[in-house]
Amino acid sequence: MKLLITGATGKFGTKVMEILLKTVPANQLAVSVRNPEKAEVLRAQGVDVRQGDFDQPETLDAAFAGIDRLLLISADGDNETRIRQHANAVAAAERAGVSFIAYTSLANAQESKNLFAPTHQATEAAILKTGIAYSFLRNNWYLENEISGIQGVLAGAPWLTAAADGKVGWALQQDFAEAAAAVLVGEGHENTIYELSGKPLTQEELAAALGEALGKEVPVQQVDDAAYAEIMAGAGVPDFVVPILVGIQKSIRVGSLDVESDDFEKLLGRPATPLHEALRQIVDGLKQNS
Repeated sequence: MKLLITGATGKFGTKVMEILLKTVPANQLAVSVRNPEKAEVLRAQGVDVRQGDFDQPETLDAAFAGIDRLLLISADGDNETRIRQHANAVAAAERAGVSFIAYTSLANAQESKNLFAPTHQATEAAILKTGIAYSFLRNNWYLENEISGIQGVLAGAPWLTAAADGKVGWALQQDFAEAAAAVLVGEGHENTIYELSGKPLTQEELAAALGEALGKEVPVQQVDDAAYAEIMAGAGVPDFVVPILVGIQKSIRVGSLDVESDDFEKLLGRPATPLHEALRQIVDGLKQNS
């Protein structure tokens, strides 16, 4: 059985590959990457490195040839770009006769008001249309997405948010990666949807947990969207990124990431890493690299 992982040199894909290589023979693993040079470390371990570019569909036929099970890791970019790229990947998987697609989607994707939801709604629909067995890994929110805010707190800033009392099911990338690996190699995951969320918490609760990890109180500064945008721009965030960050705050505020689920336990035999422990890991990592 041959397994293929797309986006294997990205942060999330790298974690998935590290997990898979502990239990799966390297000669059963293939990766599709835009730039094979970035995957030399994997090639050196015996992984089948293939060149595949979501914007060049003809490259995907060779990349997906002979693959049984595919982990399609959602690409980066705006919704329009990602929808097109994912559609190319799904069509290539169908042409190649792939028998199973696991896809990293978004919490409550089909009903979500999240600014990123259109990508995942379209990709889930494209996969369903093929009739290929699937598993939708509806990932909530990486705790690592909050690293810039954590760095700000370490530098003495308050925890800044425009999300009001909206809740987020934060978890570490490692937890999501272990879940993805479990589904890719495991049995009985055909035609499943997993809502992968940590315990939903507010920004105040996150700041309190961060305060515990740091041993100091972390004040929370609640602002409106306009003030948030102004502060982000003043901090040097590029103009094109500011609306995205504001959109994320709005998406949280309207409850798009407030999803209760025990699906981590179903896949990993344990809940997501407790928030205080996860924050301590991130803080320790930041201090080591500073």
